[in-house]
Amino acid sequence: MISVIVTTYNWPEALTLCLQSLFAQSDLGFEVLIADDGSNDSTSDVIRSRFYQGPVPVRHIRHEDCGFRAGTIRNKAVSASNGDYLIFIDGDCLVFPDFVNTHRKLAQTGCFVPGNRILLSQNFTQTVLNKHLFLHEHSSLDFVFYRLTGKINRLTPLLRLPLGPLRLVKAQFWQKAMTCNFGLWKRDFIAVNGFDEVFQGWGYEDSDLVIRLIHNGVKRKEGRFAAPVLHLWHRQNDQSQKDKNLQRLQARLKQRDCIKAELGIDQYLAKNL
Repeated sequence: MISVIVTTYNWPEALTLCLQSLFAQSDLGFEVLIADDGSNDSTSDVIRSRFYQGPVPVRHIRHEDCGFRAGTIRNKAVSASNGDYLIFIDGDCLVFPDFVNTHRKLAQTGCFVPGNRILLSQNFTQTVLNKHLFLHEHSSLDFVFYRLTGKINRLTPLLRLPLGPLRLVKAQFWQKAMTCNFGLWKRDFIAVNGFDEVFQGWGYEDSDLVIRLIHNGVKRKEGRFAAPVLHLWHRQNDQSQKDKNLQRLQARLKQRDCIKAELGIDQYLAKNL
């Protein structure tokens, strides 16, 4: 069983397209946990009215809105999950029909798998939302056209390269691993105590997770050129805590014995046992 953790906040239109792309997967051996960082009732209404009767189980894990707390709500969602393997994506990301199946093939004991993404332009994002476009059904030629017309920022993530041993070449490379497209075994996530909630506000909580995984002997297995996501345009989050979080991250890089989050998933696991 795979648990797909979808992080969202007050954007039900984007979440709708995200979930529809998940419902179109060729591999339906997964559950969806919507990690809701304090959205208003419009998100709950959309989930309840449109997605509880889909081809895979969907659960809505929500907490109150107290600012950006993506790490916290992801920890809560994982603590409620049933899967042995976790895939994290954002609620403003759309996936192709082979996304879950490819992550399943990439899953390997002792490894985490970061994928890559294609960014949509602001205007194209609005078109996709207004017209309710199912981009996961569009052809390769469509995406070539989107690139030539500036609707997306690149095409290379759509390349499909072999899933063999070369994907382990940069086993300790933590950079550019983002939880908008990230897979790992739940036991490895729990072993490092999940996301560290001392990272307040936006910035570097995903990098910190990756660094602690590497410190604990978990290797990077490259997911680029295998399982990309399409990332809708959005305004930047409040980055007022970015510098403080960067300082925390730089300290973690130097502390090879730092493995477990100070404030992590263990506070929720006992409640769900």
